[in-house]
Amino acid sequence: MRWPALIFLAMLIALQYPLWIGKGSVREVQEAEARLEAIREANQTQERRNADLAAEVKDLKSGYEAMEERARYELNLVKPGEVFVQLPEEHGSR
Repeated sequence: MRWPALIFLAMLIALQYPLWIGKGSVREVQEAEARLEAIREANQTQERRNADLAAEVKDLKSGYEAMEERARYELNLVKPGEVFVQLPEEHGSR
């Protein structure tokens, strides 16, 4: 009676080994899922960035308003006959 129980226990351990320790174990699956989630988040960030860049390219191709706005704010350019006035920002309250 004792030998069949030992054989059954050995078979049970042999079947459980791949599930907990071997290739494709529960731990490996959880690590793979965590890596996959990190990759998905990075992809979403890149997709939002690509959509923003695509919208900016569309604006730049469609008219002069976007180009003029960028020239004014990024390069501080003015139209002929305009006067550029820059007011200093207040940093403290009085």
